[in-house]
Amino acid sequence: FTGDFHAIGAANNLLAALIDNHVYWGNKLDIDTRRVTWRRAVDMNDRALRSIVSSLGGAANGYPREAGFDITVASEVMAIFCLATDLADLQRRLGQIQIGQTRDKKAVTAKDLSAAGSMAALLKDALAPNLVQTLENNPAFIHGGPFANIAHGCNSVIATKAALKLGDYVVTEAGFGADLGAEKFFDIKCRKAGLKPDCVVIVATIRALKMHGGVAKDDLKKENLEALEKGFANLERHVGNVKKYGVPVVVSVNRFSSDTETEMALIKRHCEKLGVECVLADQWAQGGAGAVELAKTVVRTIEEKPSGFHPLYPDDMTLWEKTRTIAREIYGASDISADKAVKDRFAELEKEGFGKFPICMAKTQY
Repeated sequence: FTGDFHAIGAANNLLAALIDNHVYWGNKLDIDTRRVTWRRAVDMNDRALRSIVSSLGGAANGYPREAGFDITVASEVMAIFCLATDLADLQRRLGQIQIGQTRDKKAVTAKDLSAAGSMAALLKDALAPNLVQTLENNPAFIHGGPFANIAHGCNSVIATKAALKLGDYVVTEAGFGADLGAEKFFDIKCRKAGLKPDCVVIVATIRALKMHGGVAKDDLKKENLEALEKGFANLERHVGNVKKYGVPVVVSVNRFSSDTETEMALIKRHCEKLGVECVLADQWAQGGAGAVELAKTVVRTIEEKPSGFHPLYPDDMTLWEKTRTIAREIYGASDISADKAVKDRFAELEKEGFGKFPICMAKTQY
């Protein structure tokens, strides 16, 4: 709402334009246009632009090639923007973007194209967090928004660290569930930014748990304890996943008008068996007053249960083993497998110096 997303898109598309311009004016870097991986971005989900052929219309428009658009929040620039600690770090990270390969399959970066400085200049003003207020006049930072299923799904490191300097308690959201969202928040953002969370609030609803238990959408308003029992396996898995990071857990159940006291009591009993507190939150109907008990419970948990936060895997584990660890520990897989081409790519990434990096795993919402 302050033009931040426009700045992200402009920086992304500047790099795309510089790639095509470099090829047009002699291609000194010997970029293989068949292996250009950098795509343009637009802040709209337009299926017609996902795969296109660019530079049509004659010699003056460059060399035609296959290309495409991503939505702005899915741009690598957005992910970099949210992990950068300052302007210099942002420029350094932008310079490391790999845009494709040369004809002899060597990586080409934004730094090779002298693009990082110009991209950072476009993002200079956007790098300042946006301080806003809630309807009840509480301060909040809204800054950044990397797409949660393919990027890391967290707000900017700069906003989080600024908030930690300004408030006694900072609440931040990691999107797309306590499997993908929490895993990336812990293993990517916290690892890279040196953050150590004190408590995790897992948000659940009775409606969602009944749906996990097999209830059709049209029947979710009806009390169904059997389905709720079955659906609780989903919440239990999320709680177990978070506990693997050594962070205390509180379950917040967002109340719907159709929820019954019997259903709420059943969830509380299940959470007690897991050793976590369960709080009914009614902020949708009551505003902040409906979440006071939740806030008090979180504060008490922080004071009584010190966090022993640690990532799921060490930096020096191989990329393949990191992927296997996430699949097994977070998603419940027995193992992972891949064909030769994928395994060869893992080996290439190790040789290219990416072995110490965390894994950013994508999944669908299904």
